[in-house]
Amino acid sequence: MARMEALLAPLEADRDPARFFLGTYLRTTRAVGVALARGRFEDPAWVTAWDVDFARFYLDALEAYRTSPDAVADPWRLAFGARPGLPPEAHVLLGMNAHINYDLPQSLIAVIPAEHFGSPSLLDRRRRDHERIDDVLAARVGEEDVALQRVGGRRTPLDRLLAPVNRGASRVFLRESRRKVWASTHALHAARTEGAAAYAVRLADLEAVSAERVADLLRPGPVLVRLALHGFGVTLD
Repeated sequence: MARMEALLAPLEADRDPARFFLGTYLRTTRAVGVALARGRFEDPAWVTAWDVDFARFYLDALEAYRTSPDAVADPWRLAFGARPGLPPEAHVLLGMNAHINYDLPQSLIAVIPAEHFGSPSLLDRRRRDHERIDDVLAARVGEEDVALQRVGGRRTPLDRLLAPVNRGASRVFLRESRRKVWASTHALHAARTEGAAAYAVRLADLEAVSAERVADLLRPGPVLVRLALHGFGVTLD
């Protein structure tokens, strides 16, 4: 969180749209900390290590993009390079999509050793804690909506009327993307067992499909309709 706060200050000073996702991420990380303190997870030590490792992927990409945009993976290059005039919630959606679809499977591979994939009971504990994060994220939707309105998010009367529907849709999209992330994690693990070259090929596949999804979200038109048609997550063949 200290690293996030240090990065957020210059983004806010520069009015950089990357501040919208980072601000949301910082508040969400604090909420995960509260959930950990309240015993919401089966293995809090593992969740803590995973949460920190997961955030590292995004923060490393953000720092790299600030100095060399071409140095980051395609999903992040597209998300960070989105038109600044997009609404704050659009920048948050793009950041979430790149981070969950591309970074999350890599992080799970980093914090779940290969031998643990041979223990169904242990792997099931990891999966359940992985899914419990959804509850924390879903509980933040209303407050984040208000926070984004304060920094320039636009809401029509219809948007306000549909707010409960959108919160319900957020839960559906999160559950759908988490299932696909878990499948991607297993695909990366299978490649890992074959060696570094096979893993690199599979990771390149994940980068490509994740970038396609971010690009799809950047197209003009109703984003929720495209999410309903194609889902939030991505699938590796």
